[in-house]
Amino acid sequence: MTLTEAQISQYRTEGWVAPINVMSEDEASGLAAELEAAEAAWPEHFGGPGRNNAHLAFPFLNDITTDPRIVDAASCLVGPDIGLTSTVLFIKEPDSDAYVSWHQDSFYMGLRGDNFVTAWLALTPSTLDTGCVTVIPGTHQTRLEHQDTFGDDNILTRGQQIPAVDVARAVHLELRPGQMSLHHHLLVHGSQPNRSPHRRVGFAMQSYMGADVLPARGEHHVMHVQGAPLNPLFIESARPEGVCTPEALAVRAAANEAFASVLYDGAEVRRQL
Repeated sequence: MTLTEAQISQYRTEGWVAPINVMSEDEASGLAAELEAAEAAWPEHFGGPGRNNAHLAFPFLNDITTDPRIVDAASCLVGPDIGLTSTVLFIKEPDSDAYVSWHQDSFYMGLRGDNFVTAWLALTPSTLDTGCVTVIPGTHQTRLEHQDTFGDDNILTRGQQIPAVDVARAVHLELRPGQMSLHHHLLVHGSQPNRSPHRRVGFAMQSYMGADVLPARGEHHVMHVQGAPLNPLFIESARPEGVCTPEALAVRAAANEAFASVLYDGAEVRRQL
């Protein structure tokens, strides 16, 4: 799957493009069911911050990250040589208070460069009622200051938020299951609570990076996706050969600890992994 020139132009100008049809609703619903089965079988690996980097322990999630329908679209924006820094399962339970404050993905990620993009795949309907991603177009041109809130209902690691956002310009990225959005790592975005009776599940590949992105601080565990080998400044994460094997769990634990150390650098509070 390749993006059209119009989609690429929109991404460069506004910092996002959506919706992008990746798979059928039936295929996405099947993945959502597989995820729920995995949560039931391995609940200790999906709670809270445990939703980071599940692709390193669960092959069906890893398959999503390397799906050509997603990777080809990302490569239109970052080039053919791609690594994946991390993934996050953004799950909002029915009628819950969980939300995501206004933020830029890369503010705390400890990476140098501008060539990476977040892919956000809907596994269930992502609508205004269920708390879809909302973006502020054109805000990807400037790195903005954030404040840490550590709010209990804020899904973000530090509860980080940008204090002044022009919400009048907001665009709601409503997606059907199987559709995705792509957004620039500096695009200001967030989401509201899920006030519906249905679960909202999104799988964020955050982010696909090009070959010119380098570590700025800390240790980074990155999975090679395609093209040239990763820069040796990164530690390469192996793909899982089975569900929650000891080897896969060790790879995931190392990646999560390194990721948390980078994200929490300088923070006053640190949530438990």
